Amino acid sequence: MDAFTPQQTTELVCRIGAKKSTMRLDKLFINSCMTGPLLGFGCAVLLSTEAAPWYQENAPGLIRSIGALFFPVGLVMIVLSGADLFTSNIMFMTCAFLHRRVTILDVLKNWVVSFLGNLAGMLFFMTIVTGYGGVFQATEGYRMEVINFATQKAVQPQWHQIMLRGIGANWLVCFAVFISISSREISSKIIAIWWPTATFVALGLDHVIANMYFIPMAIWVGHPQITVGYYIWKSMIPTTIGNLLGGGIFVGGAYWYLYMTEGEVSVEFNLGPLGNAMTAGGPMGHDTHKTVLQGTEPGHSAGFVSGIAKELDGEKYGRKIAKDVEKGNGAATNGVSINGS
Repeated sequence: MDAFTPQQTTELVCRIGAKKSTMRLDKLFINSCMTGPLLGFGCAVLLSTEAAPWYQENAPGLIRSIGALFFPVGLVMIVLSGADLFTSNIMFMTCAFLHRRVTILDVLKNWVVSFLGNLAGMLFFMTIVTGYGGVFQATEGYRMEVINFATQKAVQPQWHQIMLRGIGANWLVCFAVFISISSREISSKIIAIWWPTATFVALGLDHVIANMYFIPMAIWVGHPQITVGYYIWKSMIPTTIGNLLGGGIFVGGAYWYLYMTEGEVSVEFNLGPLGNAMTAGGPMGHDTHKTVLQGTEPGHSAGFVSGIAKELDGEKYGRKIAKDVEKGNGAATNGVSINGS
């Protein structure tokens, strides 16, 4: 199986968290703003698919499952483009913090900026593209689906139920991102993302960033019960708490404890056998006896370094923060420990 092991994947998750902590705040905010519209497209197509009155009356589970199969396109675009999603950053930053590669201030800065960026981007998309664009006002059926969907999300369930649904939602979203990181090529990443994400949507669980589209869209088309204050108290706050618990404890924390507490983890970025065009020599003049591109970390003896190896260099992002050096966990180099465990 051409994939990273769960232990290696957890190491990469920690490195990604450490790398995110070095990102300039203005770039983090803009990158987070880009996430809103990408996820918004998935939210919009979900509402459009579920605007089917006969199925809502006679087969609600079927139409919800069908709609759920289209929603993951949003998360696929986010992961493959490298956009910052607050709910997946919960996993990244929790894992990196537990492994002492970032500080609590790094964690809070990343979460606050990515949350606000996601909100800004989603509200922009909702207002300009589907709001003023009239996407859900073409027929009464679309408008009623938006209202009914928001009612099921924020009016009918109790506060604690929304929080508990938030745990399940981000458990699955972070797990989808986790297993996508274990995949080495694009098609496997897409498949890995698709099914856990579709599962949380089919179950009607609550994702705080997705709800930044669903609930404001309902307010836009004139929901009779939901106001901005009601949305913040009844939906945004409990869903955020649930998402923090689901992604931080059940994915980031759990896999850190299982795989990162036993010592150093080595990650080899081996890209596998070369294709026929390259093994035949061709314009690159490649040695036909070397059938594998060794994509190890920079600094290793192999002659080839892959792009992801450079991006997640263990010498830069596989170290603990400086305060651990004082405890004798490794020699200090530029304020960090060179011990990657």
